[in-house]
Amino acid sequence: MSNEQRPITMDDAPTLADLFNERCRRTPDGLAYVQYQDDAWQRFTWTQTRHEVARWQAAMVADGLQSGERVAIMCRNSREWIICDQAAQGLGLVTVPVYTNDHAENIAWILSDSGASMLLLGSIAQWKALSGLHQQLGALRRVLCLEAGAVGTANLATLDEWLATTGVAPAYRCQPGEPDSLATIVYTSGTTGRPKGVMLSHRNILFDIQATLQLFEVFAHDLMLSFLPLSHAFERTVGYYLPMTTGTAVAYNRSIPRLAEDLTAIRPTLMISVPRIFERIYGRIMDKLAREPAVKRRLFQMATDIGWAHFLYRQGRGAWQPGFLLGPLLDKLVASKVRARFGGRMRFTVCGGAPLP
Repeated sequence: MSNEQRPITMDDAPTLADLFNERCRRTPDGLAYVQYQDDAWQRFTWTQTRHEVARWQAAMVADGLQSGERVAIMCRNSREWIICDQAAQGLGLVTVPVYTNDHAENIAWILSDSGASMLLLGSIAQWKALSGLHQQLGALRRVLCLEAGAVGTANLATLDEWLATTGVAPAYRCQPGEPDSLATIVYTSGTTGRPKGVMLSHRNILFDIQATLQLFEVFAHDLMLSFLPLSHAFERTVGYYLPMTTGTAVAYNRSIPRLAEDLTAIRPTLMISVPRIFERIYGRIMDKLAREPAVKRRLFQMATDIGWAHFLYRQGRGAWQPGFLLGPLLDKLVASKVRARFGGRMRFTVCGGAPLP
């Protein structure tokens, strides 16, 4: 493996902005992101992404944002989420991810507590829910909405309006703080009272990535499907910064109701998930089997039992069984069809957040 193909280390890139800059340098024409827009799946390279990051940076500078100020992000997983974060990181700003489905009062408190100067929203409806609490949002100088047609206060703009004054090709700026400087504030619910802001440095996040790569092999030819909220540190670390470290492309799910459809369309090799997703798929399989002949139900049960026993055997936790000889047949009749529901190429998923049955 050449040096260009190796994962980026903390020596190569000591901050999150350096990580993005180094990835763009190593694989400028490599696939970075896949997103559904304009009625089709669109593919974007690292060079295209850096160009957009530079445009956002120019607009942030025009708004007067200074190093250390807070930029809040409240939109669904998307390439725009990444661009906003990287634009901020490159200018030494601090990003504050916010859950899109949180209560307006909670969101207003987070924006006030963090002192956010800029807020990225996904929809006009989100702003309408917050606008009634404007007295708590005094520090906000810019509210940016991804949805076209946003109108309202003087500091509210659509993305196209905001970027219109940035020029054709502004230069990308990589001017982050030190590795131990504040990179992000992640608000998490405490046992009592208001959400607590967890202050994370660049080194905090990058160290977690390097530790994860000691356990899992992730390659540039992998493709990850992202659907858990990027506002959570789990998805943000493993489903965003880690793929950037390895040069792995990330595709964004359109919505949870369309996850099954997107799995077969994208055919990912990696996915970050929670048990509920697998429980849903298992439940649908069992509901369908309940209407099938007894022989199909028996084959499914055999595939499950023998597959689990063979898994234990491969791990050295079980003995060899004659039933393993039926494995290839059961795989063709049953297991391959289950794998097809995940796109047919899934290497592994990382599952967390709750116990997995």
